[in-house]
Amino acid sequence: MTAHHPQWLSFDNAAEVAHRVVTEITHLASACIARRGRFSLVLAGGTTPEQIYRQLAMTQQQWPQWTLYYGDERCLPVNDPERNSQMVKATGLSTKAGCEHIIPAELGPEEGARRYAETIAHALPFDLVLLGMGEDGHTASLFPGQPLDTTAWTVPVQHAPKPPPERVSLGLRALQACHAMAIIVTGSSKAKALQHWRAGDPLPVAVVAKTAENVRVFTDKAAMS
Repeated sequence: MTAHHPQWLSFDNAAEVAHRVVTEITHLASACIARRGRFSLVLAGGTTPEQIYRQLAMTQQQWPQWTLYYGDERCLPVNDPERNSQMVKATGLSTKAGCEHIIPAELGPEEGARRYAETIAHALPFDLVLLGMGEDGHTASLFPGQPLDTTAWTVPVQHAPKPPPERVSLGLRALQACHAMAIIVTGSSKAKALQHWRAGDPLPVAVVAKTAENVRVFTDKAAMS
């Protein structure tokens, strides 16, 4: 794999990060729809991007041309509030988009991964992949200390170090199959992992960022401290 270097963008706080990312998504979506009539967006889970989704849902977009995918999902019942798809639904974003492809993680990691690989096969490359970073340097549900499969589109996760232990994640191969990637890292709790990333440690987020083109990392002062 060819190594790439991300562009680092730092802002005063998480609110400014959210505003800038919403602006970037809007511009890219308009350009993609003008060029090809559609826009595909992979959504990050967790708490960091929630503010972005709420703001984005309140903007005027060509929503019927949007298709949403997910970077990972927890193996929980469909309506469990801890699922990423339920978080996105609560922000209002998924009800706006023309199409949404939820990971069927309720089927278990193996079957959920198999079915989602079939779902995304026709969609690659994605127009934009959004990712966050955990305090341990994980991204999507690719965790430190676990092997990074470079061939699978999707990965069944059986022993995640944070609950729930069973998940489904896009694999390295699918995450790097994109025209653009935005990684959002905010808050002082991410500062240590961010330092390790910038020092060259092979954290999962660092590996993903190195193997994709056109990567931008959006951070705030607290995370960069």
